[in-house]
Amino acid sequence: MLDSLTAGLLTGLSLIVAIGAQNAFVLRQGLAREHVGLVVAICAVSDVVLIVAGVAGIGAVVEHAGWALDLVRWLGVAFLTWYGVSSLLRARRAESLQTSAAGAATRRRTVAVRMLALTWLNPHVYLDTVLLLGSIANHHGSPGRWWFAVGACLGSIVWFGSLGYGARLAAPLLASPRAWQVLDVVIGLVMLAIAASLALG
Repeated sequence: MLDSLTAGLLTGLSLIVAIGAQNAFVLRQGLAREHVGLVVAICAVSDVVLIVAGVAGIGAVVEHAGWALDLVRWLGVAFLTWYGVSSLLRARRAESLQTSAAGAATRRRTVAVRMLALTWLNPHVYLDTVLLLGSIANHHGSPGRWWFAVGACLGSIVWFGSLGYGARLAAPLLASPRAWQVLDVVIGLVMLAIAASLALG
């Protein structure tokens, strides 16, 4: 039990810790302190759903639905390109980490939609989280695979919670408008690079 849980935790973390579109967005929201709980919850719940689906055997279905992965892939390319360009355009104007309560309230739905898109329009999430974790989990046997799933789910929750709420510790380093502009440029370039890799992959 403990071996399977630990294996799930470490495998799950190894797949989500890499810099990507989803993590970049969580980091940005954490630094801005805008709807961090909402963003973390969407990421964690989405991962839990995908992990459980993979362990339950949905991965076999996804593996044979090539057209579905292609559709998600090109939707992801379009969205990531749009978001990357938006980040680069946003970097053109000075902006601090301070946000008004009114502004944050009007952007809650927008943030949720962007987070859902970054999570579910990424074909790698189906390949890594559903197929890969699902196949690895099945090597742990009937009871062990679910402990593996629990470990992977815990890894996801811990990572996104730490990234979202831990980002504020770096806020003093990024308090100036110039630093915020640099961050937006980096995020924009990451989004465009991922979009290009999806398009060419």
